[in-house]
Amino acid sequence: MTTRIYCGTQRIDALDPRDRGLAYGDGVFETILIHRGVPVWWDAHIARLLRGCATLGIVAPILDFLRVEADALIEQCACGVLKIIVTRGVGERGYAPLSNAPPTIVLSLSDAPAPPPRDGLNLRWCDTPLAIQPRLAGLKHLNRLEQVLARAEWNDGDLDEPVFHEGLQCDTTGRVVGATSANLFVLRNERWLTPPVADCGIAGVCRSWILGNITETAEAVVARADVESADAIVLCNAVRGILPVAALGSRRWPPNAQAIALRQSLAEAEPAFGPMHIAQD
Repeated sequence: MTTRIYCGTQRIDALDPRDRGLAYGDGVFETILIHRGVPVWWDAHIARLLRGCATLGIVAPILDFLRVEADALIEQCACGVLKIIVTRGVGERGYAPLSNAPPTIVLSLSDAPAPPPRDGLNLRWCDTPLAIQPRLAGLKHLNRLEQVLARAEWNDGDLDEPVFHEGLQCDTTGRVVGATSANLFVLRNERWLTPPVADCGIAGVCRSWILGNITETAEAVVARADVESADAIVLCNAVRGILPVAALGSRRWPPNAQAIALRQSLAEAEPAFGPMHIAQD
């Protein structure tokens, strides 16, 4: 992994231990797929980053500077993942935030994830619920302990358990929210439905693309029974695109024509998720 750190626009060697992102998770982040040296859905990611900064009252990075530095980092990268972290910056001890402090910006470049299995993902239900907090709902903020605890519920290296690729989480009232690192769409009555993110969860970039570009899609409250009885389900995020699901507990789904068509629509719109990407699945 290659990493660069900045205080405002000044390059620094290391993260200050007083940084509020480190101390309190006081910041936001984006993970962006790099395809042939180009950041996919850059504008959508930056728009969400700016919304997060505005909601939290963090000084936003200078966008021209951010793009120049990001391009310099990914210049030699054909395929990978760019992560942008913006924190409130360095502060003194205590929760009270300093106003107008220069933000800390961390840019890191890592390898692209391995392709998903050909026959689809195997999911499980997570025991860890997501707390309802409308002020933070939809944002990709740095407080991800609920997802960390949920992901710790299964071990990839335990040969005595089935291999799980992801886990689904509900909120504290039992409503389905999504996967630990992806949004969820369920196919019911010829419509793709995704849980709303007004109370908790992330307003994913790929999720937004699907809602804005695919007919017969909508937000709807989803219960566990709705997921388990769906005609098909898929996960989606901005790095891996649309991922078909083959199993959830004892429920199994064969390949679904509408799920295939959904992936093809994305492939036609975004070259990063084109035929070569799908062929590897």
